[in-house]
Amino acid sequence: MKDLIIFDLDGTLAESKSPLDAEMSALFGRLLKAVKVAVISGGAWPQFEKQVLAKLPPDARLEALSILPTCGTKFYSYDGRWNKLYAEDFTNQQKAKIIAALKSTLETSGFKTEKHWGEVIEDRGSQITLSALGQDAPLAQKKTWDPDFTKRKIIKPLLEKLIPEFSVQLGGATSIDVTKRGIDKAYGIKKLHETLGIAIDDMLFIGDAIFPGGNDYPAKTAGVTCIKVRDPEETKRVIETILACVEAG
Repeated sequence: MKDLIIFDLDGTLAESKSPLDAEMSALFGRLLKAVKVAVISGGAWPQFEKQVLAKLPPDARLEALSILPTCGTKFYSYDGRWNKLYAEDFTNQQKAKIIAALKSTLETSGFKTEKHWGEVIEDRGSQITLSALGQDAPLAQKKTWDPDFTKRKIIKPLLEKLIPEFSVQLGGATSIDVTKRGIDKAYGIKKLHETLGIAIDDMLFIGDAIFPGGNDYPAKTAGVTCIKVRDPEETKRVIETILACVEAG
């Protein structure tokens, strides 16, 4: 059995911007008692607080949990309180260039929508995220906008021409994430290895965007064993299988 189980969040542990449901919370709590766990996702720290931490069982073994927001560009660990170990933040000049490129590409691609809910471009410090329908878009709207990533696969190369010095990845239901080049989920995997002292061969990554250009794909390129899931329901079945192995000894 692996020593560290790593999850994506949106589309894997929970629906986009939604909290863990009761069944997932219970399974996740059991998993934390059995093995070390990490969550790496494009969301910012407040998303993890709302979607994951606020929904875990009261007796959850938080010491076994590592949180890596914004695709691994930040790292939090718990020792009675949550501590930020690092943050690969952009400079103001870098942020301005990325935001301008995102706005321009959304216009030229023809996929800009007239109606949106909340911020379309969000500055997360170490990551700039485009949410095509806005951060607060209803889940039903998100699911129908680009379910097979076709639109974002057109936007991605247009954006990369404007900001080739940065990394552009696709994730979530409507998102495009921009980070410093080389600072992605593979970087987060490396930091987990260095911080926890766990070999990459002893890690397992579970995510829904494990394909070239997907923001989970760097985990695969880092050499981690990966399981691609369709949605949180399939993730639950994977966790149940892991627990069956671990709890049986």
